[in-house]
Amino acid sequence: MDKILKALEDNATLTPEQLAVMLGKETGEIKDIIKKYEQDGVILGYKAMIDWDKTDREYVTALIEVKMTPQRDRGFDRVAEKIFNYPEVQSLYLMSGGYDLCLVIEGKTMKEVAYFVAQKLAPIEYVISTATHFVLRKYKDKGVIYGAEQVDERGIGDI
Repeated sequence: MDKILKALEDNATLTPEQLAVMLGKETGEIKDIIKKYEQDGVILGYKAMIDWDKTDREYVTALIEVKMTPQRDRGFDRVAEKIFNYPEVQSLYLMSGGYDLCLVIEGKTMKEVAYFVAQKLAPIEYVISTATHFVLRKYKDKGVIYGAEQVDERGIGDI
């Protein structure tokens, strides 16, 4: 039922009743499918997309590329686990290309992010180098466009 997953990914506030109507299924069937996805770890959670720039919250987002030496018999997994357990780390990806890992972290200031890199990330055994990139503005994240005016594409009002 990839359609259920895609619909929930696009809008996690959809109720089983709404999904049933959208997909031509019974509400009970939708509830059972969602429950199984949650139990199996296919659905990991539900989150709201927030445009923090429209609030008074001060924070900095950075993407950090990490070059490292893989561990014998463990590859990158053990170091990745150590890194993703830091509360500053929002996302962590194993990458192809010039760097091995890419982290997305948040801090209150650039100085706080720099401290994280210098004091926590760089000293980890097997980390060879890092490159930090600060996010200056979000235009689009997880399919959501930031700051775009809502346009009514039905053409109402153009008559």
